[in-house]
Amino acid sequence: MKLLIKNGILIEPSKNIEKKLDLLIENGKIVKITDKINLKNVETINAKNCVVSAGLIDIHTHLREPGNEEKETIASGTKAAACGGITGVFCMPNTNPPIDDQASVEFVMLKAKSEGVVNVFPVGAVTKNRQGEELTEIGELKKAGVVAISDDGEPISSSKIMRRALEYSKMFNLPVISHCEDKSLSKGGVMNEGRVSTLLGLRGIPKEAEEIMVIRDIILASLTGGRLHLTHLSTKKSIEFVKQAKEQKLNVTCDVTPHHMFLTEDYLEKYPYDTNFKMNPPLRTEEDVEALIDAVKDDIVDCIASDHAPHTVEEKNKEFDLAPFGIIGLETLLPLCITFLYHKHKIPLSKILTKLTNNPAKIFSLSNKGKIELGYDADIVIFDPNEEYVLKNFISKSSNSPFIGWKLKGKIKYTICNGKVVFKG
Repeated sequence: MKLLIKNGILIEPSKNIEKKLDLLIENGKIVKITDKINLKNVETINAKNCVVSAGLIDIHTHLREPGNEEKETIASGTKAAACGGITGVFCMPNTNPPIDDQASVEFVMLKAKSEGVVNVFPVGAVTKNRQGEELTEIGELKKAGVVAISDDGEPISSSKIMRRALEYSKMFNLPVISHCEDKSLSKGGVMNEGRVSTLLGLRGIPKEAEEIMVIRDIILASLTGGRLHLTHLSTKKSIEFVKQAKEQKLNVTCDVTPHHMFLTEDYLEKYPYDTNFKMNPPLRTEEDVEALIDAVKDDIVDCIASDHAPHTVEEKNKEFDLAPFGIIGLETLLPLCITFLYHKHKIPLSKILTKLTNNPAKIFSLSNKGKIELGYDADIVIFDPNEEYVLKNFISKSSNSPFIGWKLKGKIKYTICNGKVVFKG
């Protein structure tokens, strides 16, 4: 039951640690962190030239089970997560049926326990059947094990319902994860509204469809004192509004995705009608991309999440207008961040890892997770930040990714969850 990790550069942002340290794991817990640990007859991993970090926590994934198991399952999704150095995934509630009552949460928890290889944290729906009309039994969802509530995939159009959600969830210390979209503005749109959408003859989604809801939700968070988390933000103005909310000390946090930071609408000019570049919110402009990256540097962005959205080849092979939104991202989350944020934009590894480990655990109250600390669960990723590889195959059941064929850095060598090696690269 012992595992020794030697010779790696251990990075723990919460303690400003970035140095060569050995790590001993026993019975699923971190029991020793020191310069040199010499033990005989113990399983040992040599992490030379590698970074040793707390395992990533991806706060926005779609595991599709129950209801769309042909796209992904809890078993396949957690294996894909392990391959990406992720030891904890939040599964969003837009399943079929949705995760909107105690029984559906318990189903996910049981499946995760029996078939999952990493930690699964269910997110419960805000409204019954995610229809935006009647609140779920938030206290019951909390009791069953949800870490947040969200109607992700659907915005909560009613300001009154959103207000009530923030008020009730506050009683249970649950963040509300908000999908910011004014459907009256975005309806029928398939990509960012602008030059490229006009060029391709595709109906656009204006940035204001996101920004209006960001402002509304921040105002409601101010009114209620509730915990608001804005997910997959994609525009410069959205980031500016979050910055203002933080300056006012409101209980507002946010995340961005790699695809919104590293891709722009111009890719659809280069690869016209390629549905692997179709996501919601859509890819924006270079100005927006720069704003998101600056917001990571300036700590306006709290978390980086994949928004892993698997779809079958048949679905994505439809006309651009008819194909579903979304791309997979579990296996590329860390390598994309290493390649672009660390190598290209020179953002320190500790800052990047904060948004993938410490902050998700802190914001969503995950005890004993997200840090390399004595007594904490041994959820660890070991990766080589400099090793380059070409992205070819996926462990996920789906392969809808625009990054296939890209050269990436940040090769995952080992993923350890609760003291057990769940992936070896």
